[in-house]
Amino acid sequence: MDEAEAADPAPGADDRGFPAYHAPRCSGLGELDSLLTGCRACPRLVAWREEVAVIKRAAFQDWDYWARPVPGFGPPDATVAVVGLAPAAHGGNRTGRMFTGDATGDFLFEALHTLGLASRPTSDHAGDGLTLYGVRLTSPVHCAPPANRPTPLERDTCRSWLAAELDLLSPGLRAVVVLGGFGWQALLPALAEAGWRLPRPRPAFGHGAHVVLPATERRQEVHLLGSYHPSQRNTFTGRLTMPMLVGVLREAAGIGGLGQPSGHICRSERPTRHPEG
Repeated sequence: MDEAEAADPAPGADDRGFPAYHAPRCSGLGELDSLLTGCRACPRLVAWREEVAVIKRAAFQDWDYWARPVPGFGPPDATVAVVGLAPAAHGGNRTGRMFTGDATGDFLFEALHTLGLASRPTSDHAGDGLTLYGVRLTSPVHCAPPANRPTPLERDTCRSWLAAELDLLSPGLRAVVVLGGFGWQALLPALAEAGWRLPRPRPAFGHGAHVVLPATERRQEVHLLGSYHPSQRNTFTGRLTMPMLVGVLREAAGIGGLGQPSGHICRSERPTRHPEG
C-alpha cells in the first residue's frame, strides 16, 4: 500500500463510494460479481431486501432468501447483453440469480430458449443447471427496490457496477437488448462511463428501437435494441407478446454472431415504437 492509499483508504461496503471505487478496479467478471454481492451502499435497499427475506411470501416459507445484490448471469465472452431494471423481491432477491424465480423471468427465458440461447425454458433456482449461450443478463440496479422503484440516487450509485461489467464484456460485446424505459435511461450513462460515445440528442426508448453506437478508439461498434419489459402488466395486457420479444432477441443474436438459433422460432410481429417501457 502506498502513502496515498494509506491516507485515503478504500471505502467500505456500506459507503456510497464503494461501487465507484471498487468496480473499475476489477480485472474480471468473477471479481466484479464477488465484490458486488457484498455491496451495502444504499441503506434503503439493504433494509428492504433483508426485510423481504424475513417476511416471506407464503409459497416461499421454506426458502433461505439470497437477500443480497444479484450479480449478472451468463458467460464472460457473451456477445449479447440483456439489461433489465432490478431484481424482484421474491424472484432474484430470493434465488440469487438474475431474472430467476418469477413470471418476468419465465417469459424471458422461454424467449431465450426458443432461440437456442438458453439450455432450458425456465429458470427456477441457481442450481437448476440452466446455461446461457452467448448472452449475459444484468441490470442497472442490483438490489430489489421497494415497489420496483429505485430512486435516482440508488440508480446512480449502482451505475459503476454496470459500467464496469460492460467494460469487461466490451471485447466481444456486439448488441445490448434493453428491457423497458427505466433500463434504457439508466444504461445510456453507463455506456458513456464505459467508453462509448452517445449520439445527441440521446436516443429515445421504444419497442423496436435500434441505435448503433459507432466504434471509437477504445470501443468497437455496439447496437442498442429496445423491448418492452416482460412484466406481468405488459404480458397480461398483450402490450408485449412472445413473438415481439423473440423478434428483438433474434435480431440481437444475429448481430452478436450467435449463428442460426435452434428450436421453434416464433414469427416476429412488426416492431412498434412507443415512448414508455
